[in-house]
Order: sequence, then C-alpha cells, then structure tokens
Amino acid sequence: MKAFLLAAGLGSRLRPITNEIPKCLVPINGKPLLDYWFRLFQKYGIDEILINLHYLPDKVLTFLESVSYPFEIKAVYEEQLLGSAGTVLTNKAWVENEDDFFVIYADNLSNVNLNQILSFHLKHKPVLTMGLFQTTRPEECGIATIDREQTIIGFEEKPESPRSNLANAGIYLVRSNLFDFLPQRIPLDFGFDVFPRLIGKMKGFLIRDYLLDIGTLENYRRAQRDIQQINFPGGDK
Repeated sequence: MKAFLLAAGLGSRLRPITNEIPKCLVPINGKPLLDYWFRLFQKYGIDEILINLHYLPDKVLTFLESVSYPFEIKAVYEEQLLGSAGTVLTNKAWVENEDDFFVIYADNLSNVNLNQILSFHLKHKPVLTMGLFQTTRPEECGIATIDREQTIIGFEEKPESPRSNLANAGIYLVRSNLFDFLPQRIPLDFGFDVFPRLIGKMKGFLIRDYLLDIGTLENYRRAQRDIQQINFPGGDK
C-alpha cells in the first residue's frame, strides 16, 4: 500500500526552532520526526511513500539520502504550496493502480495502529476514512460530527460553536474514487474544499493510540516528555 506523507508546512508556530530546520525534521529525543513516521510505515508494511517538500527542501533531501528504509520514498518539491488535497490531486498518476491509499500529515507524533484503520476502512468501504481524536480545544481543530454508524454527517474547520469534540487527526485512508470528488483547482484543501463534498460518504475512526500535533512550542516540549513513556516502533519507549 502507498502513503502520501504531507511535510511541506512552514512550521511558523515552532520558530525559532524552525528558522533553520523544517518542521518534519525537528528532533524528538534525538531523532527527526520523519524517522518516527518511517518506522511506523515499516512496521505496518507500507510499500511506497510520496513526501512533498517546500520549506528548506534540501535539508529534507539530505536526510533522505542519509537513511535507508525497506520501502521506496519519492520526494516531490512544491515551489508553491498546493494544499493538502492539491498534493494528492497533482500526483494522481502515482496512485492510479491503487484501490486504497493513506494520506497522512507529518505534523503529528503518533504510534497509531494503521492496521486497525485499514480493517475498519475495508469493512465499511467509504470514500474516505478519517482518523479522529478527542480534543479539549475543538475551536482550534477541524471538527467532525458522526452518527451511530460512524458516518461523518458534518465537518467544520475551527468552529466558533463546536458540535462535537472529535477532531481531524490528519490521517486518512481513501479509496481511488476520491478523485471523482476533487475540484480541479490548485491550491486545494481537504478541510475547506473536499470534506464538504464528502459529507455522508466518509467514516470516522476514533484513534485511541498516542497522537500529538507537535506544531507549537508547548506541544513540542510535551512530546519530548511523552516520548519517554510511550512505545514507538524502532525501540523508543
């Protein structure tokens, strides 16, 4: 199975750490964030990865050239940010022979069980399965509303009056017919441009594993503490 790993963000909220290093390479317990994702992909048998680059791409390429993983990594540079769904749309040919594929935001530190998401997705066969987590700050997240069958019946980005506390985890498993619902324009964002078209055609999977957006200095410091207590692929506890 293939996975898009979206890693082109500027990391503005992590400055000054990201003044000279892209967010996807910030060290957590001495290892770049990307390494945690790659070890997770290795554990769950991901065959190929496409990673998009924008900010300080040479540093990411240097890292990729210095490591070895048992899967193919394709790096694509975006001179202008294409948006989360724009990267997928632009690289449609890369997944033309895939029935299903992952789309994952590299902003998070997680030991999520990808096999559980896959089993859920194959059972229900939605256009898109969205990983969800329970948040105490729904006004800062993309928030999904689900029914008893876990069908997503509503989605709002950073709502002033949230209707649930189920937040978008930035981990999607999608069927190839996703492209039938993508507007043909760039930039293209999942939260604003795509999910409204998919209401009733998405399922929500509640992630109970560790997941933390490390995109703020507060959460970055928290990740350094949490990594000592949580089991991660590759030997980290």
